Amino acid sequence: MHHASLSRRQLLAGASALAALGPTGAVLAEGTASGSLTYGISLFDLPLTTGQPDRGAGGYQFTGLTLYDPLVAWELDVADRPGKLVPGLATSWESDAADRRNWVFRLREGVKFHDGSGFDADAVIWNFDKVLDAKAPHYDQRQASQVRPRLPSVASYKKLDAMTVLVTTKAVDALFPYQMLWFLISSPAQYEAVGRDWTKFAFQPSGTGPYRLAALVPRVRLDLVPNATYWNPKRMPRLSKLTLACIPEDLARANALLSGNADLIELPAPDAVPRLKAAGMRVTGNDTPHVWNYHLSMLEGSPWRDLRLRKAANLAIDRDGVVALLGGLATPAAGQVQPSSPWFGKPGFKIGYDIDAARKLVKEAGYSVQNPLRTTFVIPTGGSGQMLSLPINEFVQQSWAEVGIAVEFRAVELEVAYTAWRQGAADPSLKGVTGGNIAYVTSDPLYAILRFYDSKQVAPTGVNWSHYRNPEVDKLCDAVRASFDPAEQDRMLARIHEIVVDDAVQVWVVHDTNPHALSAKVKGYTQAQHWFQDLTTLG
Repeated sequence: MHHASLSRRQLLAGASALAALGPTGAVLAEGTASGSLTYGISLFDLPLTTGQPDRGAGGYQFTGLTLYDPLVAWELDVADRPGKLVPGLATSWESDAADRRNWVFRLREGVKFHDGSGFDADAVIWNFDKVLDAKAPHYDQRQASQVRPRLPSVASYKKLDAMTVLVTTKAVDALFPYQMLWFLISSPAQYEAVGRDWTKFAFQPSGTGPYRLAALVPRVRLDLVPNATYWNPKRMPRLSKLTLACIPEDLARANALLSGNADLIELPAPDAVPRLKAAGMRVTGNDTPHVWNYHLSMLEGSPWRDLRLRKAANLAIDRDGVVALLGGLATPAAGQVQPSSPWFGKPGFKIGYDIDAARKLVKEAGYSVQNPLRTTFVIPTGGSGQMLSLPINEFVQQSWAEVGIAVEFRAVELEVAYTAWRQGAADPSLKGVTGGNIAYVTSDPLYAILRFYDSKQVAPTGVNWSHYRNPEVDKLCDAVRASFDPAEQDRMLARIHEIVVDDAVQVWVVHDTNPHALSAKVKGYTQAQHWFQDLTTLG
């Protein structure tokens, strides 16, 4: 996939911090899990526990890949390189050479749900219906709204035999297996057992994952214990109990770690990092395919239809200043993906800090500091993946004001911001709003590129929030989906990226390093180069 462009010093610091985490990849025999850890997470509530987590990609590490499994998984037990697609509940998948729209998934034998019922093709079909068929009796709108936009290619699905499923895509889509990373399998038998009630299921969930739920206190904590009959010995939990504690305030998380109320935390407050290190805590991060940015509306009447204003908004931001604000726990963005990504290409528009050029462009567009462009953006107040949401937004807001762009913020809770992001710029609820900040993963071609720039992905079908339409980009998106040659895909993705950066489709600010702080009690943890993480690596 791709690496962030880090200085040699940062890379060495990151490598030594990761090395300090001790041996990773050790396999514990069944029944040898020991010890317990408390993980302070940045969310004010726990993600959904019914099978499809909410609260963005970050939710998958907490209530997704702990309790559940996908058919196609991501390799998460490596820290020194990006992972790749690996078998999950499907042992193999292939597109039919006679009709490339047909994908055959061969399912893993002998897997049991936490309730003891067996996993098979019927369970897979039932889970597709749960989120894609609004007429199904067990259809769940909450889960559907999370995963439907992540499965844009699915046209139909059917059981071929007890352990084989056929999924047909709307068009040829060579990238389809990446969509399946997000589709998790919950137990049909357990749904019946709890009286066909998703609210009850949330407190007694049943997946096939490495952990089982022991206790759930909404907005407070979740206790996870090992699933002793888990099918994958490589992912047997090393802990006898893992507690996820909701600590949304940055400083409260740092204090919980210092006081021993938490053993590790995500997103330590940058200004608390020196104090944490002085107390013997290890602060770790890793290259993370993730971008913190703004989407800009391209609809009739939006000021951002003017390329000069889009470029000015990108040039007015001192990204090194944002990185400093984040205590060095980020890298400046020069586009949707890092410059070392195979999909970066060679854009002509160099994104950086040039306040004079920004002022000149704003002036050419008819505005100035005295007569600023006035508009409204939706921003989230915080949450996993949003880094320091309000401080960064306020920093950018001040930077824009200096060149004649006066943006007023409508600050909303993260889940409300995600909903607005999925609805797109044309949604009536966003009248008067011409932009929005949301941070997200860019770990695969669909997630980094296609879902934002293909006009077929205009919201609410996908998350082309802006309603960006470019015929050359559309042609390239079709060609990427039709190609089964990864090198050719990379070349075309790089060309798309060149075009969208030159079009300044978004305002790109920084890439995350997904920082964590760990006490000496944490003996092992592998931090993958992904927004997904595997909490079975904790020991």
